[in-house]
Amino acid sequence: MMSFTPQNDPRITQLSLWLASVDAPSVNVESLRPASADASFRRYFRVDASDGVSYIAMDAPPPQENVRPFMQVAEIFADAGISVPKVVAHDIENGFLLLTDLGSTTYLHALNHDSAYKLYIDAIDTLVLLQVHSRPEVLPEYDRAVLLRELMLFPEWYVGKHLGVTLTAAQTAELNKVFDALLANILAQPQVYVHRDYHSRNLMVLPQGNPGVLDFQDALYGPITYDIVSLLRDAYIQWDEEIVLDLAIRYWERAKRAGLPASPDIDSFYRDFEYTGLQRHLKILGIFARLHHRDGKDGYLSDMPLVMTYVRNAANRYKELKPLIRLLDQVENNAPQVGYTF
Repeated sequence: MMSFTPQNDPRITQLSLWLASVDAPSVNVESLRPASADASFRRYFRVDASDGVSYIAMDAPPPQENVRPFMQVAEIFADAGISVPKVVAHDIENGFLLLTDLGSTTYLHALNHDSAYKLYIDAIDTLVLLQVHSRPEVLPEYDRAVLLRELMLFPEWYVGKHLGVTLTAAQTAELNKVFDALLANILAQPQVYVHRDYHSRNLMVLPQGNPGVLDFQDALYGPITYDIVSLLRDAYIQWDEEIVLDLAIRYWERAKRAGLPASPDIDSFYRDFEYTGLQRHLKILGIFARLHHRDGKDGYLSDMPLVMTYVRNAANRYKELKPLIRLLDQVENNAPQVGYTF
């Protein structure tokens, strides 16, 4: 039976009516139950069908969400041989999809020191396979405007809203220099399909075709190191730097063998890896702050310290990025003492 009350949620009522109208597969609407939610407005529900298997119903309410990109990218990734959910029924205008179910075991739940190597090698092989199938002008470009817009979430939401600090003109100029250095590196990298959130919460452990890949609807055509750094410098699970370096090298070797245009030497590759990671983690700090302050989603606050560790470690290794360390020290010291708890 449903573990929630449909009359309190018009979207669930609408979803239930749509599911009841789907002929194949025929689902038992009464079995509808929450499967997961994410940082957007999308929600996912599991539902049982008469054929004895379960399916996933996606609720992506317009106008905040649009299921068309999910359907497009699902087809692109599936054509590349990636294990993604298959769309078995859809109501595009109302934002409902019925998908095949990739199970409930995420990498985050399964990863430990015994399982990590096998799971990460599977994820790396899948990533290389996806990148090999990349073609320009299929997905939108991960261009300077998008990258910079993401970076600006950091001063707006993390520094301004979360820390309560207004940057001076001099501090803003220093931050912009760091942003320019990051963007120059990232935009010079070879371009491939980029999932954009290729990490432990979006990879599912499968008995065959591992991993299953979820949450790919925002995929773009962009920097080759983006997804590998998302995987290995994960906001939700940390590994020793030796493990990260080892797996990054294994990715780099596989990418070169597959004919991908990875950097010719490991030092330049790892620099690209770190610059891209820093852009991503500054964005994530802004997003986590926004989720808390704007959307009332506090669950991501506990992940902020790890993300900040990644930021400081990467910025501290490169001369042109070190002004960011000074800036962080200044804004954290000047932040009002209001007792934020991570």
